[in-house]
Amino acid sequence: MTEHPIHWETEGTSRVPFAVYTDEDRHKKELERFFYKSHWSYVGLEAEIPNVGDFKRTVVGERSVIMTRSEGGQIHVVENVCAHRGMQFCRERHGNKKEFVCPYHQWSYTLQGDLQGVPFRRGVRQDGKVNGGMPADFDPKDHGLTPLKVATRGGVVFATFDHNVESLEDFMGPTILKYFDRLFNGRKLAVLGYNRQRIPGNWKLMQENIKDPYHPGLLHTWFVTFGLWRADNKSELRMDAHHRHAAMISTRGSAGQATGAASQVTQVSSFKDSMQLNDPSFLDIVPEGWWQMDDQMPTAVMMTLFPSVIFQQQVNSVSTRHIQPDGHGAFDFVWTHFGFEDDTPEMTERRLRQSNLFGPAGFVSADDGEVIEFSQQAFETKPEHRMLVELGGRDVGETDHMVTETLIRGMYEYWRKVMEA
Repeated sequence: MTEHPIHWETEGTSRVPFAVYTDEDRHKKELERFFYKSHWSYVGLEAEIPNVGDFKRTVVGERSVIMTRSEGGQIHVVENVCAHRGMQFCRERHGNKKEFVCPYHQWSYTLQGDLQGVPFRRGVRQDGKVNGGMPADFDPKDHGLTPLKVATRGGVVFATFDHNVESLEDFMGPTILKYFDRLFNGRKLAVLGYNRQRIPGNWKLMQENIKDPYHPGLLHTWFVTFGLWRADNKSELRMDAHHRHAAMISTRGSAGQATGAASQVTQVSSFKDSMQLNDPSFLDIVPEGWWQMDDQMPTAVMMTLFPSVIFQQQVNSVSTRHIQPDGHGAFDFVWTHFGFEDDTPEMTERRLRQSNLFGPAGFVSADDGEVIEFSQQAFETKPEHRMLVELGGRDVGETDHMVTETLIRGMYEYWRKVMEA
């Protein structure tokens, strides 16, 4: 692998070179260091595979994997690569099977990935002799599907190819774990639906987008007009000790939609005083007990777990957002909207209605996909240039406001530490 050195203008990370997003060899190195070693990756929710035989096909980095529930209820994650000739044998996104069979040569595997059947293993008898067959020392135990290490917490499933990785709890760190456990507090989850989109931009740009706390009040007309995410909302930015993960916490003002003098606080052109909802029930927001943290009731908490997932609470809408890299200049983005099994029918309807803010056609998220695409286009034409992330200073630290780019600087501090080691 030929790696061309990147020029950083400063020792810090307040000026990020465009080459970080455009170099193919560096992208491959990122996959090895962030997705295949030393890190946990999100793969799904236990609620997506509630029954024995259920499976979900997903990815870790750019490698296809399958999350399964085997006899006894255990959850396994195996690589979707046949041990025989390397075929990605599973093509369905979800389903239920008693076993996995590769269509190419019919090698079959148990739900936990053990090889259980090889056609013609003992050859074919013909004219008094045996033709073919596997070597005498062939042992099926040595040729199962590649297993990943699995960890579950609060109904969320993580996996890694690195069986020597630190525990999931240590990987998150106590600060982020507190916000994770607030959302995934032991109540059984219920899947409400999915959105999928393909964004032509580097995968890190979505991590940056969610670590950029002040852009929603500038880019997203809907957010600032209806008061869901504004620069003057009471807020906090928190990070783990490595600065790779983050939580953005915001509490919506009691006034809700900005009107009168309150509408001028943001002083941004994205505010639209005349914007109205045809269906006012879209903002039928009901506070929930699990929102409570100490003396606060955050209405929005956005967690970024590096490298692969975002956990979202936006008022009553809750979801996971899975980042799936595909080359240095594109990624797939999969939203899983969920609720809780003990939700009332009214709350389920409310969560579904509010989820329309998000996804590829959402009132908010369509903006993000577009600006990421336009950014990547510029990076590719000028890879020697750099971006500026100096709002709030050039250092890295937690804050009690959103007018800062400290979380992005923190992520690249960690990126440099790992990639330049």
